[in-house]
Amino acid sequence: MKTYGIIPSRFGSSRFPGKPLAILAGKPLVAWVVEAVKRAKGLDEVLVATDDERIVKAVEEYGGKAVMTPSELPSGTDRIACAARNYLGADFADDDILVNIQGDEPLIDPALVEQLAAKLKDDPRWSMATAVTPIKNASDFAAKTVVKVVLDHDDGALYFSRAPIPCDRDNTPDFSLNPSSPQSLYVRHLGIYAYRGAFLKKYIAEPPCPLEKTEKLEQLRALWMGAKIAVVRTEDEGVGVDTPEDAERVAAILANRAV
Repeated sequence: MKTYGIIPSRFGSSRFPGKPLAILAGKPLVAWVVEAVKRAKGLDEVLVATDDERIVKAVEEYGGKAVMTPSELPSGTDRIACAARNYLGADFADDDILVNIQGDEPLIDPALVEQLAAKLKDDPRWSMATAVTPIKNASDFAAKTVVKVVLDHDDGALYFSRAPIPCDRDNTPDFSLNPSSPQSLYVRHLGIYAYRGAFLKKYIAEPPCPLEKTEKLEQLRALWMGAKIAVVRTEDEGVGVDTPEDAERVAAILANRAV
């Protein structure tokens, strides 16, 4: 069994072209992400999966490893599977664990990467693992850009939706009442995943399902297939870089950390 941390990083972005190479506090965004993921314990390799030689060059310049993948791949999940195969020159093992870390999260907590990998290492019931954080206000609960998750008694995912779920038939949720409680029903999804190798092979061979195409959420394909998805709770909401304005804000945080 090996554990891979793989970071999808595409050059193209409608809101922020060339985002992975944006300089934040003296280094490219993608280099900061690699540096953060490398701090996670228990990873055998950390790879960047990209479609652009300029990103490969930037990653290698800062001591990382990058793997070229086709630009037309349909999802980040397909990209990490392709990267692992290209890096190994063969298929990855069924018992390998592959962690998919967003390429625009330079402030990712390495401990979260460790927790997701541990979920799959320690419990064979789970095909995948992902993370959630408490929803703290009504506007996030209503927003279609915020993905909500309903969990079972064992913190397994029952459903993901852009709609406000679960729906309280009789009351309006009060997010001021201990939103960080372990029993909180109202949580938002964070875009980080760990996959067991055997399941990842099945996943990428399956076409997108109707729920996935409707909600535009690739994790619904896994539930459609009958997979069990473990969910790790965290207080860290993450800080993604989607726009140049986000880059300025995150650069200031990184600069302060270095002081």
